[in-house]
Amino acid sequence: MKNPGIAAVLSFFFAGLGQIYNGEIAKGIAFIIAYFISGLLMLILIGFITTPILWIWGMVDAYKSAERINASE
Repeated sequence: MKNPGIAAVLSFFFAGLGQIYNGEIAKGIAFIIAYFISGLLMLILIGFITTPILWIWGMVDAYKSAERINASE
């Protein structure tokens, strides 16, 4: 059983960590890479839009993935 709250909090502190907690390693690494690229895009200002969106999406995805994993067990 995965705790959706813990997954969301982990993603709050570091994008992709909630997905890794849920056992979705590839998705977690993809979130980490995308978040890093989004951070670099702050140099040309578009990152100020993409980074918060990606951060929130990561938290919501981690929470919903944990719920989905628990429902399938």
